Amino acid sequence: MTMKNRLIALVEQAAVKKEVPSFEIGDTVDVHVRILEGQKERTQIFSGVVIGRRGEGMREMFTVRRIVQSEGVERVFPLHSPKIAKIEVKRTGRVRRAKLYYLRKRVGKATRLRERKAKVSADGAATRGKKSKRPESGAPAAETTAS
Repeated sequence: MTMKNRLIALVEQAAVKKEVPSFEIGDTVDVHVRILEGQKERTQIFSGVVIGRRGEGMREMFTVRRIVQSEGVERVFPLHSPKIAKIEVKRTGRVRRAKLYYLRKRVGKATRLRERKAKVSADGAATRGKKSKRPESGAPAAETTAS
């Protein structure tokens, strides 16, 4: 690593948020954004589906899309911005792509995504991850015989 990269990493490390909420592409989120109006500060909520994430470290961004008055609106947020008060995950979506740009061409119910279910491990804790493999037994699960 060069000296310049070390310095950039050091500066970024100071500004990176300690607790970043865990959300993935396809999740429906509420992004609470701090807005300054004169001397007053208020929080505005932008809710929509996360259609993409990019970057790393301090430069990580995510794009949220929603429909307002039958018009698609997308907003790109820096993940570590001090303007973002919090990010709430309302619903998880099951997707097979890293970017959901195909949702831009869809309207109405066609934009819905399937719900992702949290897996429950042996100790009872819910985890998110890849699908588990099916049991590799050759016998069918249930057989009934008519007598």
